[in-house]
Amino acid sequence: MTAQSKIDVEAATRTFLAQTEEHVVSYAEACLHCGQCADACLFYRSSGDPRHTPAYKLHPIAKAYKAQRFPLKWLGLAPKITETDLREWEELIFDTCTMCGRCTEVCPMGIDIASIVAQARKAWVAAGLGPADLMDAANNTRDLGSPLGLTGAVLKERLEWLEDDDEVEFHIDKPKADVMLTVSSIEGMKYPHSLSAMAKIMNHAGIDWTISTRGYEATNFGYLSGKGDIAKLSLARIVEAAEAIGAKTVVIPECGHAYGVLRWSGANLLGRPLPFEVLHITEYMAKLKRAGKIKLKPYDTPMTYHDPCQVSRRGGAAADARYLLEGFATNFKEMVPTAELNWCCGGGGGVQAIGRAADLRHKAFKIKIDQVEATGTDTLVSACANCRLTMDESKEYWKWGGGLESIVELIADHLDED
Repeated sequence: MTAQSKIDVEAATRTFLAQTEEHVVSYAEACLHCGQCADACLFYRSSGDPRHTPAYKLHPIAKAYKAQRFPLKWLGLAPKITETDLREWEELIFDTCTMCGRCTEVCPMGIDIASIVAQARKAWVAAGLGPADLMDAANNTRDLGSPLGLTGAVLKERLEWLEDDDEVEFHIDKPKADVMLTVSSIEGMKYPHSLSAMAKIMNHAGIDWTISTRGYEATNFGYLSGKGDIAKLSLARIVEAAEAIGAKTVVIPECGHAYGVLRWSGANLLGRPLPFEVLHITEYMAKLKRAGKIKLKPYDTPMTYHDPCQVSRRGGAAADARYLLEGFATNFKEMVPTAELNWCCGGGGGVQAIGRAADLRHKAFKIKIDQVEATGTDTLVSACANCRLTMDESKEYWKWGGGLESIVELIADHLDED
């Protein structure tokens, strides 16, 4: 948005107030201003800028809430949200928060700042603000079915190409299937062999599965951008497609926020229960391994595992990734810290899509490089395509020689066919 564009401050204020549900108000008033969250934030650790302290992101909603409280309002002393506030806070709410939730892990009051940031972004949308590239990605989801232009027709063409190139069979638009596999447009456009890997694993395990061109895009840029209508539309496409084919399980690919939005927020956003189980691909592969449907040949390369924040910390699936690596990755070294306390890649929460955020994002990735090198390995494995893209770009920025791998592709490449 240009500096001369009209900003609807009143709409932003109304939207802030609409988000002040009971738990949000409790969070805003519970903050002790102790600053422990600062050291847990990769952006503060990288910049040293006190504005990047996670608790500071509570202020916009807190200010709007206080503006409605008596006797402040009655006395004319209530603070007001201003155009200057919105312009100054936009960078903090969008560019310097991945909603990773690491700050909550150390907060003595358990304040979920990530959820407040997600709610607060809606106010910027209402005001006509927000990073243009993130908003464009959300609008592409609405208009094209995908933030990166991966329409249903483009997806079918890509899968047909992969069938020949990777010698794998895809099941597309089956009328009935037990499992519906979703995809990430980042995988489809940047890492297509991850799609082949998922198909190979499904076929190897003898699963009745399909990809539906009616509801295939797992990433939810409506949620990331603060555009609630697009978030709901994205979810509805997946849910309606799964219902149409009678799917018992919907599998989310290597994408962190896609998993969190559908599994933990989907029913609330849609206003009805989900009639199927939602599993991240790491959870689903672990399920297949426990059932004896996949067995693996050893992977001997020294490696460490990066936990996607929305899968491990906020999704509770850290143990399944380690179960997959157990007995398979023979030279696996844990990072410190790891699992629920592992450091974010720096690109989640839509930050990867914001061009102006790149410099600080790259600097924040130095934390991950240091973590990997401290393990004595130079191969980083993860289960999120957005993390992978962030790491690829930051790896180039730092001229770092470490390797980056997809856990799904590694599993597919080491299936024991015997």
